[in-house]
Order: sequence, then structure tokens, then C-alpha cells
Amino acid sequence: MSSAAAALVVPRPSFAAPSVLRAEPVSLQVLPEGQGKTALWGFNGFSPGPELRVRKGDTLSLRFENHTEQPSSIHWHGIRIENAMDGVPGLTQPLVQPGETFDYVFQLPDAGTYWYHSHHQSWEQVARGLYGPLIVDEADAPKVDSDITAILDDWRLDESGALMAGFGDTHDFSHAGRLGNFAMILLSQDTVRLGDRLRLRLINTTTARIFPIRIDGLDAKVVALDGMSLAEPRDLSDIQLAPAQRVDVIGDVTAQVDFRFVARDALYDMGSLKIDGQNTNPVAPNIAALPAPSVSIPKTTPNQTLSLRMEGGAMGGRHAGDDIWALNGVSGLKDEPFATFKRGETAVIELINDTRFPHGIHLHGHHFYELRQDGSLGDLRDTSLVERGISRKIAVVLDNPGKWLLHCHMLGHQASGMKTWIEVT
Repeated sequence: MSSAAAALVVPRPSFAAPSVLRAEPVSLQVLPEGQGKTALWGFNGFSPGPELRVRKGDTLSLRFENHTEQPSSIHWHGIRIENAMDGVPGLTQPLVQPGETFDYVFQLPDAGTYWYHSHHQSWEQVARGLYGPLIVDEADAPKVDSDITAILDDWRLDESGALMAGFGDTHDFSHAGRLGNFAMILLSQDTVRLGDRLRLRLINTTTARIFPIRIDGLDAKVVALDGMSLAEPRDLSDIQLAPAQRVDVIGDVTAQVDFRFVARDALYDMGSLKIDGQNTNPVAPNIAALPAPSVSIPKTTPNQTLSLRMEGGAMGGRHAGDDIWALNGVSGLKDEPFATFKRGETAVIELINDTRFPHGIHLHGHHFYELRQDGSLGDLRDTSLVERGISRKIAVVLDNPGKWLLHCHMLGHQASGMKTWIEVT
């Protein structure tokens, strides 16, 4: 994998949400300046699409216009949303055909860092660039000098900068997914001052790559995961983000801020925030916790206890499903849900990875707690990275009615069987 020596700065067209999100062909200078641009798809002329920035409790009203050559839809990742607005064709809405539109109108119940992306042929359409950041500000946001969105992505490019074909490659699907050969961090600004307090919002938008990231030049704390604030900020160490996961960091600039991909034998530069001057009036040194999330606490004794076994893939042995991957012996969406819950019930689900590859399991419409070994509540997330051969229990209060997807966010794995759904009545 190659990486950029300097981060690409992504235009922030407006802090106000546009009334239209138009999916269309765009181009991006992924390779160094002077080399070929990469033809992609994006929204409103950009990939990533425009940063949608709203306040907690606001209503977002957008018309999606599809000007690509494929049917599509938009999923609002991590938002505890009304089911009809979740953007999953065949489960919550019809496909939006080329030249057609679909109106999304929903409230934003939680502050935090989220994102939006295609949810049809997403292993291809997200890889082509159909995604963007969605930021929901707190009513009383922490004081910082810069609030910076940092998107992690990779692309599989030829020497000219063109995307390589083969999005549905069976080898990719049965192994780790479509891993790019060129990775970069895309920032909403490129300079800071010594002494500035930053809020960094890291979003892994790749279809398959797990990013271990080191941030140098910042005396910082981790304050939120997947949009949900931590009860106590944690010291910043190396960060690992599975596809679709997010991390919020608040800290003070002590030197040029460098983002590095942590490999087993080397560090690869992903990009930097350059120093431009000195902040002579820095923010007070303590970093406080963000406002607590308003998420229901699971019951000590759950209403249902379930297991979800990940099966298949290369070297994964046989299973009862009819595709490359399966969950509990079933590949893809069937007429009957994996489970049905009454609204407000607590479920504990054991995620069992019986394969040779890691999987990032995402539940739509809810956040869940990863349980610690002693059964106590751990981190609150919407996507959980389950390493190969590992089991992890999650606890969730199913309080959002509707039909909700539960799937691997290594999107080639989802495409080839690793998805199911639940129903909350």
C-alpha cells in the first residue's frame, strides 16, 4: 500500500446542509499533484460529498437525486433514525433509479460524528466515492480553535490514477475485501497553530481496510466512539478503526500533527496538519467529557439472549448458506428476520467469528454496548470489530421500531452473504 506524503484538503462547501444531494461523476486528485486525476462518483461535485453539519434535535430535509448510471440509495450511518428513512433498498425503501429522486426527512437525536453513504452495491458505489460526513453539533459544544473532519480512505488505482475494475471480484469477497493500493487522509483544513486546541473527527470510509493510526504532535484525549461520548476521556494512543467506525479526539497542538498508518514493520505517512503561527491565547488545559448520550441502559437480565455465528470465506470451511459467507448458516436476507423483538426489550447477542478474517458488525437504527469479560457495559458503538477466532457479546435496547439491517461492514463480505435483519415491533 502506498500513502500520501501530505493530506488532501477536502472543500467544505457549507456548514449549512444543502437541500439536494446529487450523486454524479466527479474527479479527485488522489495521486500527487501533476499526475492523473481519479474519476469517481460523488455528491454535489465532490468526493467525499459535502459535509452536512446540523445541531442535535434539528430536522434534516434532503432530496437525493441520482445522476449515476446505477440505482442507489443513501444510508445515514449511526443515526438512530425513523425506519423509513434508513436507506436500505428492499427493506426500508425502493431503489432510486438513475434520473429519479427520493426525499429524506428525519431528526438528529444524538450529537456526534456520523456519515452517509450509498447502500446499494455499496462495495462498488462507496469505493467509487458515494459518501460524505454528517456532523451533529452539541447544543453546548466544547471550546476548540478548530473542528476538523479527517476521513480515511483507500483506492485501488493503476499508474494513470484510474480506478481499477473488478469491484465484484470473488477473491476479494472471499478474503479481506477490496483493499486499495493507495491510502490517504482527507482533511477539512490543512494548517493549525502551535497551542491550538483541535477536535479531530476521524471516519473510516473504506469498504474493507482496518486502519491502525498514530497521531503525533497532539497532546490529546479520545472523547467519543462512533458518535457516542465516553464517560471519561481516555489518553490518546494508537487508534484502530474498522470500516465505518469513528473516533473523536480533542487535544492541543505541540508540533506538526502527523497521521501515520501503523504497519507491523513500518510507519506510513497519511498526511499532516502543518504549523502556521502560534496561538497566544490557548484554551484552558483540562479536557472535559462531552455531554452524556441519551441511550437506554440494557436490563441486567436480558429479554433475549442470542448467538450470531460468522461463517465461510477463504479457508473458512463449509457452512449451510448458499454464498461465500453466512450468519448462522444463512447467506443474505431472507423473508424471516434473524430475531423479532418487542419495543424496549433488551437483547444480548454473542458475535462469534468462526472465520479466518476480521469482521466489523454494524447494527442499523441503534447503538449497542460491547460487554466486557465480566459482563459489565463497555464501549457504546454502532459497529464492532470482531477479530478472527474471537467472540464478543453486545447488549442493546431495541427501542426503535422497524426492520433493521445487521451486517458486516467489510462491504464485499456483506455483498456475498454476511447480512441479516431484525424486526422491532
